[in-house]
Amino acid sequence: MRKLVSRRALLAMLMSAGSAAMADAPLVSLRPTARPTAADRVTPEMRQTLAQVVAASEVTGHVGIVVADAQTGEIIDQHEADIPQPPASVTKAVTALYALEGLGADFRFKTRIIAKGAISGGILDGDLTLVGGGDPNLITDDLAVLAERLKATGLKEVRGSFHVYDGALPNLDEIDAEQLDYLGYNPAITGLNLNYNRVHFEWKKQGSNYSVTMDARSDNYRPDVTVATMQIVNREVPTFTYADGGNLDNWTVARGALSNGGSRWLPVRYPALYAGEVFAAFARSHGIVLQSPVEVPDLPDGVLLASFDSPPLSDIMRDMLKYSTNITAEAAGMTSTEKRTGQKRGLRTSALGMTQWAKTRAGISPQFADHSGLSDASRISAADMVGLLTAGGAKAQLFPIMKDIAFKNEDGQTLKDHPAKVLAKTGTLNFVACLAGYLRTAGGRDLAFAIFAADLDAREKGKLSQDEQPFGSISFNTNAKRLQQVLLQRWAVLADLLD
Repeated sequence: MRKLVSRRALLAMLMSAGSAAMADAPLVSLRPTARPTAADRVTPEMRQTLAQVVAASEVTGHVGIVVADAQTGEIIDQHEADIPQPPASVTKAVTALYALEGLGADFRFKTRIIAKGAISGGILDGDLTLVGGGDPNLITDDLAVLAERLKATGLKEVRGSFHVYDGALPNLDEIDAEQLDYLGYNPAITGLNLNYNRVHFEWKKQGSNYSVTMDARSDNYRPDVTVATMQIVNREVPTFTYADGGNLDNWTVARGALSNGGSRWLPVRYPALYAGEVFAAFARSHGIVLQSPVEVPDLPDGVLLASFDSPPLSDIMRDMLKYSTNITAEAAGMTSTEKRTGQKRGLRTSALGMTQWAKTRAGISPQFADHSGLSDASRISAADMVGLLTAGGAKAQLFPIMKDIAFKNEDGQTLKDHPAKVLAKTGTLNFVACLAGYLRTAGGRDLAFAIFAADLDAREKGKLSQDEQPFGSISFNTNAKRLQQVLLQRWAVLADLLD
């Protein structure tokens, strides 16, 4: 057996062994040593050119990179800066600025209840209408609040019809027709939206069969809905199929794709009827029985009974940039276009309006196909993106609402207490990975940057596979995000060494 050495014996050994050598050892100062400077943190990799860094990243396709002084716009470094690339959800940073400047930071979306007809003794001898104001973030809990406010008016009975109006925004069945139809982030958009226009599909195995629910759940409620149905079919593929049932979403799911239990959110194509059904359920819980909702094409005249206001637009845009909600971007963008032009515009025309605004606002030449970046038809170069980020007044509005991006090591672990700070917007599609925003160095210098990576040939091949994540897309994204970290950590150090 090995003999264990006590701590006291170990110290004695060290003292005796070290006594002969101590005479030759350098004296150790008791004064505190200086902290490492930016120059001390420069690694050999940081001395490489951007072209060398990109080549080592193994990111395929094109990579456009620009970093500039956020105050002056002076470019510090660049690579393939002028190649137009799909910006993916980085588009939302542009939309946020477009909406804030068009509508104002304090703008609020309004959802209303309007009564048409005489009200006497709590009885409405006429129609009741749920009127959407384009609120993209309206959720089930909000409709519960609206129903409580309706009850507080003393309304007890509605003898006419229950209508829903969604004409505040143009109706879209989906944001991007090239996406798979069951993806929850590609829903319909109307002037009356609910739960980001998604329905919650849940399944549980019971013996040899499954129980299925379709509901509009939230943290506090779980109302079942009938505007969307699900049927389990004996097949392996495709996972889902969709059919328009005329005011009804008919889904099927492959039995072979189901586990013992699980859930996912599916897009809703009839959001106004969906919202109407949920609101009617809450009204019924308060003793106000409403008929099944019916869409009406025109905004009704009548008396305002109750309303629900969204949070201010500045808060909505902050959440949009944090959670990257596509419906929020499209609704805010189209509402901003309407405010600017005085007319409702379809998605593509509204995106064109944002394109023209960006050209005038920052002297750049992008091409936007939507406000969310879900379509890969949008194009903007890294140089133009930085041009917008450094345009007068842009940083003051975007910097406070952008998402914190953590510095990470090669293993993807967060580097805690990093002296620099990044506030930016990510953007991801299959074979597209983007990041743009602002970097504040340890020395207090503010940079604006854009990193756009896209392999469009691989993306087109991936579309043909009809897979949600085509082969190679995950490794592309991993390499691109690793490159982003290399660049951010490079700039966080080198920028403080520049005059």
